[in-house]
Amino acid sequence: MSDDFELDTDDLTRRMEGAISNLRTELASLRTGRASGSMLEPIMVDAYGSMTPINQVGTVNVPEPRMVTVNVWDKGLVGKVEKAIRESGLGINPQLNGTIIMLPIPELNEERRRELGKVAAQYAESARVSIRNLRKDGMDQIKKAKADGLSEDDQKFWEGAVQDMTDEHIKVVDQTLDTKQEEIMQV
Repeated sequence: MSDDFELDTDDLTRRMEGAISNLRTELASLRTGRASGSMLEPIMVDAYGSMTPINQVGTVNVPEPRMVTVNVWDKGLVGKVEKAIRESGLGINPQLNGTIIMLPIPELNEERRRELGKVAAQYAESARVSIRNLRKDGMDQIKKAKADGLSEDDQKFWEGAVQDMTDEHIKVVDQTLDTKQEEIMQV
């Protein structure tokens, strides 16, 4: 196996990109004082006997910078959608207007902004840990190949490639976090 070892860098890259994608999804759900339809994505509604994403029971719109609306398709689900939003922990008080649920987004105070910044940092650290675990997986594959006869030069090459890939993805995580924290702290 000495010369035919080939680390699957595409797989490692895809999995690291997945960690970054997950981070972006988590960060999108944080309320920053500006209306965004994506902040409702994690909310599940008890509809027709099963938990259903909110965007599958109604249309989510952002008609103005501080307002999100949910136009519920089935009148019988309006109460359940309203309840799911109230219990979601977003800190938004829904207002009913027929089958349309209006969600006015209040200004965030300084303390709440700092808390959201800390939550965003926790999400980013979780993504960094995932990426480091993937680096460890790659390094373990290289060590196994070394035991199977991989040359020391090849080992150093592959270890460098995995480390570069890791550094690149950690940098993207840091940039994503910085952007989100700026958005959170913006008044």
